[in-house]
Amino acid sequence: MQKTQKFIVKLFPEIMIKGQSAKRQMIGQLFANLKVLLEKIDPSIEITKFSDKIEVVSLVDVVEEVRERLLNTPGIETVLEALQFDNVETLDDIKSIVGKTLAQTLENKTFVVRAKRSGQHPFKSIDIERGVGGYLLAHSNAKKVSLKNPQITVSLELVNNQLNIITAKHKALGGFPIGTQGDILSLMSGGFDSTVASFLSIKRGLKTHYLFFNLGGKAHEIGVKQVAYYLWSKFSASHKVRFITINFEDIVTEIFRSIPPTYMGVMLKRLMLQAAQEIANEMEIDALLTGESVAQVSSQTLRNLALIDQATDKLVLRPLAMMNKPEIIAIADSIGTRHFAESMPEYCGVISQNPVTHGSYKRVEKIAKQFNYDVLQNAVMNAQRLYVDEIVEDINEMAAVEIVHEIKEDDVIIDIRGEEEAINLSAKTLNIPFYNLKKEFPRLPKDTTYLLYCDKGVMSQLHAQYLKDEFKAENVKVYRPT
Repeated sequence: MQKTQKFIVKLFPEIMIKGQSAKRQMIGQLFANLKVLLEKIDPSIEITKFSDKIEVVSLVDVVEEVRERLLNTPGIETVLEALQFDNVETLDDIKSIVGKTLAQTLENKTFVVRAKRSGQHPFKSIDIERGVGGYLLAHSNAKKVSLKNPQITVSLELVNNQLNIITAKHKALGGFPIGTQGDILSLMSGGFDSTVASFLSIKRGLKTHYLFFNLGGKAHEIGVKQVAYYLWSKFSASHKVRFITINFEDIVTEIFRSIPPTYMGVMLKRLMLQAAQEIANEMEIDALLTGESVAQVSSQTLRNLALIDQATDKLVLRPLAMMNKPEIIAIADSIGTRHFAESMPEYCGVISQNPVTHGSYKRVEKIAKQFNYDVLQNAVMNAQRLYVDEIVEDINEMAAVEIVHEIKEDDVIIDIRGEEEAINLSAKTLNIPFYNLKKEFPRLPKDTTYLLYCDKGVMSQLHAQYLKDEFKAENVKVYRPT
């Protein structure tokens, strides 16, 4: 009985065309990242580095977790699952092993054999394909060989005397390994745009930190921390990244006092970049990241973006600049952040009346002198800093939500995961996905104690705090089974 599962990790093609020094550095970084990530799943997982791939061998008990982690790690293009056989000496050995392993799966099916070979052998890859194909036809109930449209492709890789029979092939994230392209500071609002922009920077190998400007609401801050935690835990948990919050309420007040209404939106964005520059300098970060898209709103015309960029000496990257909203939403769908964005509490602190779409350089320069920058400096000085993996602990300190480990007779559990993940934990279990809580929770009876549940307790903690803040719900707790 097979007790281990082998994964063959194929690297992002752009890594393989780099010079030898850069390629070695990137493969080494990916190897180090995987060691950190997989050790959290099971310290016994074996990871082996080669010049063109990485191999991972895990116990079958954790195969699903390992597969999920590999598919969402930047730097990996393809993940192959394989059965490994050692001490394979001859072509007859290969025929026999493949026949015993796959004969039953070929019954009444058309098939083709594809082989790759490296090392010194008295036969070529084409000899393996022809020899194994003929053997399988003779020793199974396969229908026939079909070179163009087979129902089953038998994929083999022979490396020296080791034979790998590929059982599954998965498209992975691609991109560069985190840690190879430096650090960036993402101006995060938690909506579609800033979230997708942050994902794209992670995928490109950038260690992405988060900067949130709180315009007046704890619920919004909790929502943004929630999506930052999701991005970190799913795509970049190999590195510790920062989450910084700057209270911008006083800045908004000062904008209303000193800035003409038509320029409020542009001025707000300029002040955000100036504050971000201060934080980036402190963290020795060279670039800022935003989710702005050309012409999406009035502050994002080319002229206004140019006016905004004048406020900082930092490089400002805008990966969504040429994307439209449906394209951005499609990416959010694919990475699992759409529901976060749709359920994000909104607070609009500055709404310009008849906002300027083609601002004046001279006018902005004059207006900017009217603002009291002591207010901005004070806000930056009082910025709150923590690591993303400390977010749950931070939420607890903001206003602790009680955690319970046992269910009382009258308690009702709310499983806030999606319908496909939900399970019945008791006779009284409701499945209300987190993105529907805002709408559904007010409809529930007020005289019942509700225990929020999710797989690891992170999301339930954040949403319990949100319900307490938004609806003054004192009948909400977090359920964590012992």
